[in-house]
Amino acid sequence: MHGGALTGWLLTALCAVSGAYCLARTRSGTRQERRTARAEAVMGFGMAVMAVPAALLTPPDWAWAVYAVLFGAAALRALWPSRHGGHHLHHLVGSLAMVYMAVAMAPGASEGGHAGHATAGAAGGVPLLTGALLVYYAFYVLRSAGRLIPAVGVAGVPGGPGAGSVPGGPGAGSVPGGPGTPAGGRPELTLACRMTMGLAMFAMLLTL
Repeated sequence: MHGGALTGWLLTALCAVSGAYCLARTRSGTRQERRTARAEAVMGFGMAVMAVPAALLTPPDWAWAVYAVLFGAAALRALWPSRHGGHHLHHLVGSLAMVYMAVAMAPGASEGGHAGHATAGAAGGVPLLTGALLVYYAFYVLRSAGRLIPAVGVAGVPGGPGAGSVPGGPGAGSVPGGPGTPAGGRPELTLACRMTMGLAMFAMLLTL
């Protein structure tokens, strides 16, 4: 990346940890929650591989076609349940953004490699589309941060909703974070995971 190998390693670590957490979430929750967690795990690990610095890994030319096919399939899969919730639309946007970056960074489309490997110059891409995606992820990260702060605050207040409540009483078993977070888990970690991947996607798009 333009920020150097340190930035690439940081993104790799953050995305890999996020992907591992999402993979762990597939062991519990409803069927829809497990499906969402699997999709997020694929996204996290895919971004982690894409961010690996060139000093360690230089992908073969065909790797970009694999990326495009993999996340193109993920986008098609996200189309069907998109009418059931906004997060599926977000996953659709993320999958299409990965396809876009894979195409823009493939050999012949740019001179600088891809997000984890470019050290100089500018990668390919359509400036208007790249700008639109940057705006989308900037708002997504800010929105996630706004949801995360109250979730952490409520979860950490002694005697607050869902913490130390009398069984069966008001607030018992309540889950901070609102809809879209897994019941019985750590919703603030899920929000932080999604915000982290949003930040990583924003950083990668900046290299286009």
